[in-house]
Order: sequence, then C-alpha cells, then structure tokens
Amino acid sequence: MATIASVTLDVADPSAAHHFYATAFGLDTQLRLRASNAPTTGFRGFALALTVSQPADVDALIGAALEGGATSLKPATKSLWGYGGVVRAPDGTIWKVATSEKKNTGPATRTIDDIVLLLGVADVVASKRFYVERGLVVAKSFSRVYVEFAAGAGPVKPALYRRRALAKDVGVAPDGTGSHRLTIGGDAGTFTDPDGYAWEAAVPATAP
Repeated sequence: MATIASVTLDVADPSAAHHFYATAFGLDTQLRLRASNAPTTGFRGFALALTVSQPADVDALIGAALEGGATSLKPATKSLWGYGGVVRAPDGTIWKVATSEKKNTGPATRTIDDIVLLLGVADVVASKRFYVERGLVVAKSFSRVYVEFAAGAGPVKPALYRRRALAKDVGVAPDGTGSHRLTIGGDAGTFTDPDGYAWEAAVPATAP
C-alpha cells in the first residue's frame, strides 16, 4: 500500500514558518519546509486538515495560530458534521481544524489525531483511479464528491475533493494560478498528477 511519507511546503522564510507550525500546531517532523518564491496567486488548490477529539482542542489550536500571525478564513463554529474553523498560515497555506464531536469531554490537550492533505481536483473519479493505479488504498469514498485514502504507516492521509467544493469549504474563491507550492513525498514514485500536484520518492517522516 502506497503512503505519504512527507509533505513539503514551499515558503518564503522556512525559519519563520517552522516557528509558526511548531508553536501553533505542535508540528515539527510531520512537515518539511523549503525556501521558494515560486509565483502563485489565489487559491493554491489544496488545504491541510487537523482532526482533533473535541471543540476545546479546535479552539486552542486556532487560537494559537491566530496569535502566531495566521488570519481567520472561517471562525470556529458548529456544523452538521461537528465543530471546526479555518485559518491561513503566514506562509499562505490553508489549515482546517475540526472535530466530529460537538461537546467537550475534558480540558483541551491540543492533541492532533489525524493530518489530512485535501487535494482539490477537477475530476474526483479520474483522480481516484489515477491514485489507485499507483498503489493508494481507498478508505472512504463518496461518489464524485470526496475520496479519502488510507494513511498506512505515514503521518498524513491523502484525500481528494472537488476544487470548487474545497475552496467553498475553506472560505476562499476557487480561482488561482501558478505553483501549488506543495510537494508530496511517498513510496508511490515520482510523478505529477492530472491536477499538477508533484510527488517524489521520500523516506518516512515521524508520525504524530
């Protein structure tokens, strides 16, 4: 089963970005950062999601991110599916923090249960077929709307979302041009998928 070993974000200032992610989300080895000023405008096509166990953890993580310089795209609120909010990190990466629970069961621990890489794609069915052919295993599939692959031993779960639907979900306009500023490392090989997301061979990063 193919898995994601690492996610590399292209950022203008890797030191500043590392400080933000370590302080706001407690992420260190799960992310890799690379200096780049590759041109990009608007929505980059993807978002990273942090799944936690209760609303208190959502509030704690989003609060820390805002204190660290992130901007709010969607304030944390209850929804049909649980509780969550969305922020844009200082480097421009969009982060969704959410839980399926609507009530707290204890004090916030800021423990992250899962990291999900949401890839906005033009055709979910075609992209699902593309990735299955490269060894990824489907864990959840909702027709042409959403597909989540198994994480296996990797620290990050890959998932597919219609680009416009993902943009709406995270509170931004769907248009964007230029670099995704994202490289996905794993054991599926080195390739670029139909939506321009680059994959490269990589050794596993430490899981959270």
